[in-house]
Amino acid sequence: MAFGLLYDFLVGQCTNAFTYFGAHFETKEIVEEVINEKTKRKNHIKTKVSGVTFRLYAPLASDVSVIGDFNNWDVTVNKMQKIDDSGVFETFIPNLHNYSFYKYHFKNAKGEYVDKADPFAFFSEYRPGTCSRLFNIEGFIWHDRPYLNNRSRNFDAPMSIYELHLGSWKGKVDGRNLSYEEIADYLIPYVKEMGFTHIEIMPIVQYPFDGSWGYQATGFYSVDSRYGNPMQLMSFVDRMHQAGIGVILDFAPVHFAVDSHALAEFDGSCLFEYNNEHRYSPWGSLQFDLGKDPVRSFLMSAMNYFIEYFHFDGIRVDAVSNIVYWEGNKNNGENYGATEFIRRLNGKIHYVHPDVMMIAEDSTDFTGVTKPLEYGGLGFDYKWDLGWMNDTLKYYALDPIYKKYDHNKITFSMAYFFSENFLLPLSHDEVVHGKGTIINKMFGDYETKFALVRNLYTYLYGHPGKKLMFMGNELASWDEWNEHKSLPWELKRFPKHDSISRLVRDLNLIYIHEPAMHYEEYNSAHYNWLMVDNSNDSVFAFERRVGDSHLVFIYNMTPNYYEFYDVGLTRDGVYKEIFNSDKDVYGGSNAYNGLELTSSEFGPEGRPFKLTVKMAPYAAMIFKYVNRKG
Repeated sequence: MAFGLLYDFLVGQCTNAFTYFGAHFETKEIVEEVINEKTKRKNHIKTKVSGVTFRLYAPLASDVSVIGDFNNWDVTVNKMQKIDDSGVFETFIPNLHNYSFYKYHFKNAKGEYVDKADPFAFFSEYRPGTCSRLFNIEGFIWHDRPYLNNRSRNFDAPMSIYELHLGSWKGKVDGRNLSYEEIADYLIPYVKEMGFTHIEIMPIVQYPFDGSWGYQATGFYSVDSRYGNPMQLMSFVDRMHQAGIGVILDFAPVHFAVDSHALAEFDGSCLFEYNNEHRYSPWGSLQFDLGKDPVRSFLMSAMNYFIEYFHFDGIRVDAVSNIVYWEGNKNNGENYGATEFIRRLNGKIHYVHPDVMMIAEDSTDFTGVTKPLEYGGLGFDYKWDLGWMNDTLKYYALDPIYKKYDHNKITFSMAYFFSENFLLPLSHDEVVHGKGTIINKMFGDYETKFALVRNLYTYLYGHPGKKLMFMGNELASWDEWNEHKSLPWELKRFPKHDSISRLVRDLNLIYIHEPAMHYEEYNSAHYNWLMVDNSNDSVFAFERRVGDSHLVFIYNMTPNYYEFYDVGLTRDGVYKEIFNSDKDVYGGSNAYNGLELTSSEFGPEGRPFKLTVKMAPYAAMIFKYVNRKG
């Protein structure tokens, strides 16, 4: 079995390399030779000894040892034997325990002796320490079987994702990070109250520099020790599932940190990285050579490890643009070795876990990102629509006088939307590095900014596509996100900010309970523009209809107030306003349509019917078809 697994690893087909490489607690039968003093005969006694088997893949290494606090870091005590010509070293050390510190010491291809952390370590020393730590990952008792039995990839289900950075969501308490379990204590009731269906946590594999947010890692199997050990993370996911909350892991397979104790020039050669002009990424980190088969196995196994052992419901693959194109630039051409890796990754994960989502963070126009492998696609389930995000935020930043000249920034997304399974993100990337927060991006004065945020969030939920909102967006925070600070929860004391939270909660509830907003949303038959050419007024309207669920969405993008405004309809009948962003409970002026409205004939833009509505400045409304007239 080990030979087959090693072969699969070497040819880039392995998704469970973590079961072989690294440090594994096990019990071995050891045969000891004992001489009987009376008879002088040799007896062989079998005894069972508990300990740890270490296995290392380092093809160009020699004179390899395991060093640790258990042998006083003595390089002569625990030598490793080369057990395969491909470069696998192994040794068994008895009587070891959880949390022991260790590294590998060996001579590399340059003739230098180096100390390296274990690439397959399950746990690591808290930064700035650089050691690996022993941890037995077996034996956690799960309680989430009911959730897993009903888990799916959510194509026809609501998926509203709350993206968060674990360390700064609640912040430090008494100068220390909260553990995974402690964060769960606060996070579960909040996510449930707000109506989000999933959370997405920014990378929680081991990384040395806080400012990289986990995107430049050193330990791709090692649970981030800032918040606890692997079983504490298992408990975190288990409790989320028991509460009915899905958990998505952000994972960065493009690059890794340059720190010398980790993967960089691991055995003296470029074992993990490119050895040419593509060695360094645009971020100054080292780029994985995704054309190398052992690297493919290493990364596929890492993602599968978090699915197998931690029950994550999805993997968000970071920086796919830098995978499909060299340096993320289309003009440099497709990186065929990397796209083959992505196809292999998605195919294998979906084969083993048909209910787990694979999500691409991709800013390119690369064709077929979410198309199935059998049709020549990359095989992702969803793709971030970063074009929608950029166009939308630019539009909401415009002076209303000029919006009519950029009308297409709203209409363009629906021209391409049904070509992929898109996810609409308002993510962490938009609220850092001087870009301003979501509310700061809005045009106008204080009141106008809040009105436009309410409109924007209603547009996010009305537009087809799964939803993603970064923590703090729901608070209308003025301050950019800082990984060292807690979210500004004190804003909840101010009615304007608390009202935005309520608006997000109510939009989530409508989104979850109305099939028209999530069922078959990648089928264009269920979407129809009602008002798309009205650039002079900058008023938009569309409908979404699935079975008995029929909703009409209307958006006023200007400060103009209308006591009576005609919006075209395709269906004659009675409509009830189920949401209006201008209600006072959301911080508005309360200019809403209270009674049910009945359509009449001859609507604008050639529609057979119309609905005459009251429309406040910057208001966004949702109407539900109730029944036919009469």
